[in-house]
Amino acid sequence: MFEGFTQHRIPCGDVEIHAVVGGQGPALLLLHGHPQTHVIWHKVAATLARHFTVVATDLRGYGDSGKPAGLPDHANYSKRSMAQDQVTAMRALGFERFLVMAHDRGARVAHRMAVDHPDAVQRLVTLDIAPTLAMYEQTSLQFALAYYHWFFLIRPAPFPETLIEADPALYLRSTMGSRSAGLAPFTEAAMAEYLRCLSLPGAAHGLCEDYRASASIDLEHDRADLAAGRKVECGMLALWGEQGAVGRCFAPLEEWRKVARNVSGKSLPCGHYMAEEMPALLLDETLPFLLGAAQG
Repeated sequence: MFEGFTQHRIPCGDVEIHAVVGGQGPALLLLHGHPQTHVIWHKVAATLARHFTVVATDLRGYGDSGKPAGLPDHANYSKRSMAQDQVTAMRALGFERFLVMAHDRGARVAHRMAVDHPDAVQRLVTLDIAPTLAMYEQTSLQFALAYYHWFFLIRPAPFPETLIEADPALYLRSTMGSRSAGLAPFTEAAMAEYLRCLSLPGAAHGLCEDYRASASIDLEHDRADLAAGRKVECGMLALWGEQGAVGRCFAPLEEWRKVARNVSGKSLPCGHYMAEEMPALLLDETLPFLLGAAQG
């Protein structure tokens, strides 16, 4: 996976961010979700690298990036802190302005990045999320059943961490395999890498802190944006899987239009893990949008 890419460990304040970099052209930052790593992009990275300098990172708390102990208010795992990590990493690599495509938790980081750092984010693609505030405020039985982990992982430490660490493989298979496509989208090599990273010391705590922040300090930041009229200013494309919970439980495009000034989007005939389930279709849908910005 990621043949021809180089690995980097980039100091970003209190953590080091792990990244793989390859290709040439305008910079494109790729951010992954839970419970995965940058490896989610392995089926699309080579094609993207023909057009862009691709930077695929592991978020704070995930993969081979740093996993600090969470603060009492979870501020060091807020999407604001996680977005700052990524902006700092991109600047260290020489990129002041860049495109972003992000999935799941990474898309929540990217949303915050676009609001906090409008001069850095040129265009944004989010994959299979609606805004965090909307999802928590509109939680239904159907959503809670599909996304039980949103409520399990935010329990006080060390309860969820202890259960995950008892059998990381079971947690990984249960979480990823419970979606509409089961485990079929994931290669053996990718699953092995996800398991290696979830088994690292501090990994369970890092992902729990990510979710604890989203249910607390992140909501404060999102509400402050709404009150102040701060929105995503760059061009934005929101895609979601028609077989996933986000499209069934929410109106993603309607919700994004409340927090972004220039957003388009649609559902795709797949489930949650779009880059691994339908990589060719994802490229077909995103490359014109990303190339349009790069050429403009």
